[in-house]
Amino acid sequence: MAEIRPEAFGGQLWRLVVLLVAAVLLGAVLPVGATAAGDPTGALTGGAVDIGAAQPGQPTLAEVAAQVGKNKVAINLTWVLLTGFLVFFMQAGFALVETGFTRAKNAAHTMTMNLMVFLVGALGFWLVGFPLMFGNFGAIGTLGGQSILSKGLSVGGWNLLGNSGWFLSGMAYDVTVVALFLFQMVFMDTAATIPTGGMAERVKFSGVVASTFFISMFLYPVFGNWVWGGGWLAQLGAKLGLGHGAVDFAGSSVVHMIGGAAALAGAAVLGPRLGKYKPDGTPNALPGHDLPMAVLGTIILFFGWFGFNPGSTLAATDLRMAVVAVNTMLAGAAGGFASMVYHWLRYGKPDPSMVCNGTLAGLVAITAPSAFVNPTASVIIGLIAGVLVVESVFFIDRRLRIDDPVGAVSVHFVNGAWGIIAVGLFADGTYGEGLNGVKGAVTGLLYGGGFGQLYAQLIDVGVAALWGLGMAYAFYKAYHAAFGLRSKAENELAGLDLPEMGVFGYPEFPLTTDGHIAAARRRALNPEYHSGLRPASAPSGQHVET
Repeated sequence: MAEIRPEAFGGQLWRLVVLLVAAVLLGAVLPVGATAAGDPTGALTGGAVDIGAAQPGQPTLAEVAAQVGKNKVAINLTWVLLTGFLVFFMQAGFALVETGFTRAKNAAHTMTMNLMVFLVGALGFWLVGFPLMFGNFGAIGTLGGQSILSKGLSVGGWNLLGNSGWFLSGMAYDVTVVALFLFQMVFMDTAATIPTGGMAERVKFSGVVASTFFISMFLYPVFGNWVWGGGWLAQLGAKLGLGHGAVDFAGSSVVHMIGGAAALAGAAVLGPRLGKYKPDGTPNALPGHDLPMAVLGTIILFFGWFGFNPGSTLAATDLRMAVVAVNTMLAGAAGGFASMVYHWLRYGKPDPSMVCNGTLAGLVAITAPSAFVNPTASVIIGLIAGVLVVESVFFIDRRLRIDDPVGAVSVHFVNGAWGIIAVGLFADGTYGEGLNGVKGAVTGLLYGGGFGQLYAQLIDVGVAALWGLGMAYAFYKAYHAAFGLRSKAENELAGLDLPEMGVFGYPEFPLTTDGHIAAARRRALNPEYHSGLRPASAPSGQHVET
């Protein structure tokens, strides 16, 4: 057999590569026959033959019109689904923000709460929440649906609850209804997630499971029906002449005030974290363990808000979505900028946590008015939100002495209320024709609309506060009395990861009183650590964070 020299093989391989490259280049530049041509611009793709017709390729005018209608609904339905997916991704943002703002010894507990809320909330909303909230919604106009969701409870013509769409079965087994369910379910999930931040670092995991069922099946959908499901707050305009009734485009009250109210009630029932307040009531700072994680979560939430607000048009064919998107962007930017500058001037440093919360506050505040105001007004709304969140955080922490580890109450409850009020002030009369059965567009006080719309918005804020705080406080109080809502003191000191979840969030980096280097040496020498157990010989402060 002839010997193959390496250098000869290398030369042959080089020639082969050159030939292949030449062939590719020739194939790219040489013309081909017309019969083999594709459609690289798409100009020839699609035509009369693609329209469903009794005679293929020769559709009648009625068949063309039917196809146009189907295409419009398909575009809108795709928009609803895609923006719903964006809102779902906000769950990752919440998980990162809350975990970053809290201490490392609770990382697994905090992260898992954020995942669990979605899992439990989806089932609760499917079982009970959705039919209560949207059972008397009527036809979903932008999706071309029939009046499938058309049953509810009313008293004297005032709608109180829905009563159709149970289990998405029967008539509700319909593409338009299930699309609405997906979109609204991820909104509910946002509301149910907010309390986990306010109760973080001392709440039992089982208590959050129970409260998520309560929020998804009762607290959120009942109020949501009153505003979004054709309920009595939405009827304030048609029945009492108060503007267009309560107007909340994407959920400043329905989502954020209700979620924030639950956070406030839960934090009040639980009490502050151990070590949060000195004997004289002065608050101690308990800083989070990973600010970069929180900043990343804020960016993810900002991105998801482009599904939250523009998606609430429920129609890609509603071109107002461009205004909604820009208003969302500007208000979020203004909120973050205002909180940064305000904190910088007042306290000497541009605290990153306040920049994050200011950004989120601006986004929460613009959620209700995003479709009804102009870009200049959105900047004003965001600037006010950015200052409001800073003052609110310190007021709740220092004056009310309610321990809110992530600022959830200030971001969502306080600025949710501001966003609702902003509709009654800044709505410019260019959008919302016929909303809630009232002629004309939504117009606020500053644009000649009078006080009617502002009164409706103030009623919305008051009802959201009373309903959210009252019902959530009653639930948490009752649950705490029956089962215990707060973790044991020794578990809270050690961190909730192992006592509540059975694992450490950071198993290779135990939190100690004598430094991470010594701890790492002990772990390397004692394999019992790797099972998640603390050896009996370990120092008593092994898992106590200082």
